[in-house]
Amino acid sequence: MSLRGRLIAAGAAGSLLLAALLIDPHEGEVRQAYLDPVGVPTACFGQTGAAVRMGRAYGAEECAGMLVAGTRVAMADVARCIPVALPVGMQAALTSFAFNVGGRQLCRSTLVRKAKAGDLMGACAELSRWTYAGGRQWPGLVRRRAHERAVCEGRAVL
Repeated sequence: MSLRGRLIAAGAAGSLLLAALLIDPHEGEVRQAYLDPVGVPTACFGQTGAAVRMGRAYGAEECAGMLVAGTRVAMADVARCIPVALPVGMQAALTSFAFNVGGRQLCRSTLVRKAKAGDLMGACAELSRWTYAGGRQWPGLVRRRAHERAVCEGRAVL
């Protein structure tokens, strides 16, 4: 079954589905737990945390379920930190960003301050600053943020 089909089966619809589909090409699906570039145990579509156990293999449906659950959390973080109506593309892009950096980092960012002040394009531009992990700029983060920013600004579709 396609990822889209697995996500729908796991309960993703509407904006949640769009955000999960934006996350997928940047995270990729790895069904065996591994350490990310900065040493964080990771599995499936970039999931981290208590659900990830090193040495464990994950099934396709389990990974889709984890992506849906993680996307829901990230989407809730965006709604909590930016309590204003956002265009669908912007919401998807910021959800992808929150999924990657975490809600705490999102809420403390200049991006949120700009969005709350009504400077939505300025908030989108802030995405380009988040290309470092472990003190090093990563080409994958540069590509991801460029894609998120283009979607955020309405210059690209998912």
